[in-house]
Amino acid sequence: MNLIKKILVPVDFSDYSKDALKYAVQFAKQFDAKLYIIYVIEPVIYPADFSMGQVAIPSLENDIKNRAEEEMDSLIKSYVDPSLEAERIIKTGKPFVEIIETARDVDADIIIMATHGHTGVEHLLFGSTAEKVVRKAPCPVLTLRKPIKGFQFNAQNGQV
Repeated sequence: MNLIKKILVPVDFSDYSKDALKYAVQFAKQFDAKLYIIYVIEPVIYPADFSMGQVAIPSLENDIKNRAEEEMDSLIKSYVDPSLEAERIIKTGKPFVEIIETARDVDADIIIMATHGHTGVEHLLFGSTAEKVVRKAPCPVLTLRKPIKGFQFNAQNGQV
């Protein structure tokens, strides 16, 4: 009985999240699981003036979404084994909220994500997306910090 059939992997295109994706790919191979790779665009809002309030700039958001689609396709082509089923998901909103909602929507069995390890004032002011996901996720969450113990990735052949 395979308990893990659906793996959600949040990415932000940093080296940390790319390493988490590589790790998730190996997990998916072991369990013959489907990968759901999510990128969340935080909405861009600019204050126009005091009479109009805040406004979003749709053309900028479209450009960001198009660029995100290109990056996601490149990421999947570079890091995901062709034998695995992978679906890209791009959403707009607060990252931790969108990750949690997507985990529910796809009925994820596990979330595998990187943590950047923020400390000090930055952590107190903003917290961590990974920390918020761990606290509120509807499924287990595996968070990874660099270096990932027992994990070596060979960039030449894409193998662990």
